[in-house]
Amino acid sequence: MGGTGKTPMIEWLVKSLKADWKVATLSRGYKRKTKGYVLAHAGTTALEIGDEPMQFHWQFSDIPVAVGEERLVAVPQLLFDRPDTQVILLDDAFQHRSISAGYNILLTEYSNLFTRDFLFPSGDLRDTRKSHRRAQIMVVTKCPPDLSRSESQRIIRELNPAGDIPVFFTTLKYGDPYHIISRDTLKLEHTDWALLVCGIANPDPLKKKLTQTCAGYEMMRYTDHHIFSSQDWEEIKQHLEAMPHEQKRIITTEKDAMRLMKFGDAMSDIPVYCWPIEHEFLFQQADEFLGHIQTFIRSFR
Repeated sequence: MGGTGKTPMIEWLVKSLKADWKVATLSRGYKRKTKGYVLAHAGTTALEIGDEPMQFHWQFSDIPVAVGEERLVAVPQLLFDRPDTQVILLDDAFQHRSISAGYNILLTEYSNLFTRDFLFPSGDLRDTRKSHRRAQIMVVTKCPPDLSRSESQRIIRELNPAGDIPVFFTTLKYGDPYHIISRDTLKLEHTDWALLVCGIANPDPLKKKLTQTCAGYEMMRYTDHHIFSSQDWEEIKQHLEAMPHEQKRIITTEKDAMRLMKFGDAMSDIPVYCWPIEHEFLFQQADEFLGHIQTFIRSFR
């Protein structure tokens, strides 16, 4: 139901593939205010396409970013609009049975492996455990950076991948926080205090990172994909002002930033920073992982 790192995986794939192929992304556009197929343009907002696609559009303005509830309908529309497209990355479509993806990348979180989880609402799974057999490759995400080889082999045995499909391991790598409006970067110090504003499925890794980096933090927690209102923004500012610390700033995720950007100039003088994350492959296997993807693309007919 979220939190495995799908969005940063799409970003990693875009960065890795767009130099060699014409890449596009296609998402459902969860919690957007529009319906049907929408292709992002220069003036697009998160309300039109959703926060995750908006994040792709913001990071990669040079590639087509589209949304559509019915992927089977949206794909030909996207290809009509951008006929030179060679690779479409489907964000969060493993359980979307109406379209048959050529290559399925299954992500499962280290602290919540699908083998130990249950179907929603008893657990976080949107598909049965045995559906992992449809995947062509697996990635165990959010691993400890010091994960041992023996532990990774134990996890592989537990996952029991069908047909010995390859299994990779990633950890979260944090970049430098940057201001939502100016994009000026920030080096967090151990004397800083943070107000964590968060509306994502699993904020635990970010909370842990703040604990390791800052003097301390307070948190304003919202539901996943929460659409921030003007009242929310006022309450956030008031909470920041009430914090009894000199060095204090708002820290949020890039996904949340997409839904906060609508306040525009009102944020220019506020220390509100988003903290980017990306997947870092363990055991120096990034090239091997990418090689599997590239081999599929080259051989696809």
